[in-house]
Amino acid sequence: MPMNAKWHAAHPMPPKAGPTDRLLWHLDHAKACACRPIPPGLRVLANPSDKPRCHWAGTDPLMIHYHDTEWGLPVHDDRHFFEMLVLEGAQAGLSWMTILKKRDGYRRAFAGFDPKKVARFDAKTAKRLLDDPSIVRNRLKVEGTITSAKAFLALQKEFGSFDAFVWPFVGGKPIVNRPRTLKDIQARTAESDALSRALVDRGFKFVGSTICYAFMQACGLVDDHSPTCFRARTKR
Repeated sequence: MPMNAKWHAAHPMPPKAGPTDRLLWHLDHAKACACRPIPPGLRVLANPSDKPRCHWAGTDPLMIHYHDTEWGLPVHDDRHFFEMLVLEGAQAGLSWMTILKKRDGYRRAFAGFDPKKVARFDAKTAKRLLDDPSIVRNRLKVEGTITSAKAFLALQKEFGSFDAFVWPFVGGKPIVNRPRTLKDIQARTAESDALSRALVDRGFKFVGSTICYAFMQACGLVDDHSPTCFRARTKR
């Protein structure tokens, strides 16, 4: 029996929990009860100060997990590209932490980020999503995601894959920067400007240059880890 049965009764693991929900549950559990060990993949979060990181990663375990396992790592999977386009667009005007906490909600709401399924969403589905508190309930962003899914499929048909389309914008390999402070990290570049124009021309929504640069950082087209960050020394 759990050491704190009342806590477990009030905080069951969410059904079909995604990775973000599982992480959040384990973090709360570690504070309230700790009758189960933290899974091996999350143990670093129990002592996050053991590695030097980019300053923006802060001390929040969810942000640290994202920094350590995703940010700046080169992506070549089209569904992951679509996921990050959706999430970066959803972030507009909000904090990345807000989006990270809703990531599993987005995964459920937008069919596991399958662009083929999202492209078939109709007005009724869009209306239902606007009542879903697990995502950002912004009509333009919800409708924009559906529009972008259609554009994503058309782009895949044109180039064979989104991967084949996007990597040439950085010459086929990550652009490596080593910003020493947050002020040294650019908000947009000539490459993000070009990517933004290409996506806008193909009908994508919420793909301004600043959003595109954040997308490029997230998907490893640009490596902006600070020179002292352990990820800057990790082979990709």
